Amino acid sequence: MSPGVGAKLRLVPIYEYKCPNGHHFEVFQKMADDPPEVCETCGEGPVQRVLYPVAVHFKGSGFYSTDYGRGSRKPSRDGDKPGESSGDKGDKQDKDVKKVAET
Repeated sequence: MSPGVGAKLRLVPIYEYKCPNGHHFEVFQKMADDPPEVCETCGEGPVQRVLYPVAVHFKGSGFYSTDYGRGSRKPSRDGDKPGESSGDKGDKQDKDVKKVAET
């Protein structure tokens, strides 16, 4: 039976339970409703709610590359090395000048 114009849609969660004998059963119930105490199949109790991990879907491209990627780093000048700053070069030039002055 397909829902018509006047049909009332019932939106309640589906919970799965497991009894001590290993039977699994599902119950449509509101969150405020009390959980069942005995199995629907064999009548044994108490029953435990079965929890499943939530499925996570990453749609789109580049989640890894945008979050953890290294990215392209452009050197600030052509002669710079990655670990060398402009202040380091000035110190090196000062040392060279001191050596020349000593000789």
